[in-house]
Amino acid sequence: MLILAIDTALEACSVVVFDAARDLVIARESTPMARGHAEALMPMIARVMTAARLGFSAIDRFAVTTGPGSFTGMRVGIAAARGLGLAAGKPVVGLSTLAAFAAPFIADDPTLPVLVAIDARHDHVYLEIFGTAGHTLVSPRVVPIAEALRLSSGGTPRIVGTAAHLLATAWSPAGKQPVSVEQRAAPDIDWLARLGAAANVAGSPAKPLYIRPPDAQPQAAAQLARR
Repeated sequence: MLILAIDTALEACSVVVFDAARDLVIARESTPMARGHAEALMPMIARVMTAARLGFSAIDRFAVTTGPGSFTGMRVGIAAARGLGLAAGKPVVGLSTLAAFAAPFIADDPTLPVLVAIDARHDHVYLEIFGTAGHTLVSPRVVPIAEALRLSSGGTPRIVGTAAHLLATAWSPAGKQPVSVEQRAAPDIDWLARLGAAANVAGSPAKPLYIRPPDAQPQAAAQLARR
């Protein structure tokens, strides 16, 4: 199965063409960036496809990160993946940024928990904790840093994500310490492709994962009465 995976949810623009049957990267490009994904993505996809010497009809499945992450960034990636899938007549799967961060750590040692933390600003993090064999111990949520520490208390997780150092700095020196701390700006695009190959198409819709409600709310007082 040939997968074209796209990640624009955080601080990178990444594309890979991956042969899942051979666990082989055919072509890949990734550039760190906090903004500008909309301008960078389609030319990057074109370069990767040229390097892979493939047409879009050869791709069996498209995969894309759906968040949490930058509102604009993740929508750029999702729109591109859905458009390419529609044009090629191939399925598109959406995968959480949290799961993509955790995947290589779970594969490396499935017996140790993995705490994924993405900076949500204002002393909050997007959080998910994975246990043995990747089973979810704490479901995706946005919480204050103090709550994230409470949820992970008593364990010795590996911490990964854009807020890894943030949590490690706040970690109590008196408790059990994390096994490792991996500050990363974006997930590994190769692992996103691997997850995309294994995903259930029906259960992995390519739509934004909104964990936190929008800051802007409609004003009820300003609504017109319906006749």
